Amino acid sequence: MSENTFAPSAGMKPEVIAERIRAAILEHRLSPGAKLTEAQLCEVFGVKRGPIRQALALLATDHLVDLEPNRGAFVASPSLQEVHEVFEMRRIIELAVVEKICAGHGMRRLKGISGMIGRERKAFETRDFPAWIRLSGEFHTELASLTGNTVLCNCLNGLVARSTLISALYESLGRSPCSFEDHEAILAALDAGNAEEAAALMSRHLQSVELKMLDRPANGAADLHEIFGVRAGKRV
Repeated sequence: MSENTFAPSAGMKPEVIAERIRAAILEHRLSPGAKLTEAQLCEVFGVKRGPIRQALALLATDHLVDLEPNRGAFVASPSLQEVHEVFEMRRIIELAVVEKICAGHGMRRLKGISGMIGRERKAFETRDFPAWIRLSGEFHTELASLTGNTVLCNCLNGLVARSTLISALYESLGRSPCSFEDHEAILAALDAGNAEEAAALMSRHLQSVELKMLDRPANGAADLHEIFGVRAGKRV
């Protein structure tokens, strides 16, 4: 059984279901605009409608799912205005992260970030695109975690998740806008304690990511049974 498959469980909690759907969105297995049919999700996860509706409500709170009256649930489709607003906030927060790290918050723990970039590069080289996409976002959230500021981390985690959703809309699979070469350069500047250079590199990196995301839209219908590795009444 692959890492994207699992056995349905009648006792599966809404939080677990939400996390499975979240992973499918952030790994580009579910595209923006895809309809999340309750009946199919009930079959996939082996539960009744109540837990499915609760899971979708959790995802709506995180802006990953849109709940439309009389139409149902859909993976969110960010607008161009939202792209700009998300990256405006990311620049504000991530430049603050760089400044705090260079001021001594988390400098001793940068080695772990280096290992993450190594895994990001390996995922790209082996064409493990879901892992590549996930690790490219985790570089930013793990840097933020070094500051020890929980509120800052929670804000950035939400923004990175929305950025990944945006990349699913505007990028084709296997073509991530977030460059591990940029990550290596940012880390080198942080390791040297050069706050000015690290901030400039991070600013250019985020601007580049934003522009690349507007390159072309992605398309694709969703087969929920296939995406979650389950056929109706059959475990894969």
